[in-house]
Amino acid sequence: MARRRLNLLFSATWREGGPTAGLPRLLDPLGVRCLEARSGREAARLVEEEEIHIALIDLELPMEADGDRRAAGEKVLQILRRVEPAPPVVLVRPPQPSRRESVRGLNDALRDGVFAVLDRPLGIEPMLETLRRVVRRHYSDQWPAA
Repeated sequence: MARRRLNLLFSATWREGGPTAGLPRLLDPLGVRCLEARSGREAARLVEEEEIHIALIDLELPMEADGDRRAAGEKVLQILRRVEPAPPVVLVRPPQPSRRESVRGLNDALRDGVFAVLDRPLGIEPMLETLRRVVRRHYSDQWPAA
């Protein structure tokens, strides 16, 4: 049976030098096609044009790459929830001001159907392990087959 590539939408690389910058180089040999969005508008376009299997979304992703710097992460999450079938989402969020805020935000995200929440600063190992867990749980430890 032929396999198609797993499409990973990721948006955290708008932060120069972030750990997601190396994702395409690491994941391409494993059959993962990394679709990078540097703005909320670009993420929305990719969701409309491509089949997304996993989404790694930074809450502070700007609405526009050049111009409107308002955070668009919540908007992208809303768009992804309307996709059938909705892809599993890994949420990247800024450091939380308190433990209470951290727990509240985590509970809210999980209630909204987010698979996992990662806090910045983000390390490459926890991110890759989280992506492995997504594939294990949602795709029976295999990339989607054609």
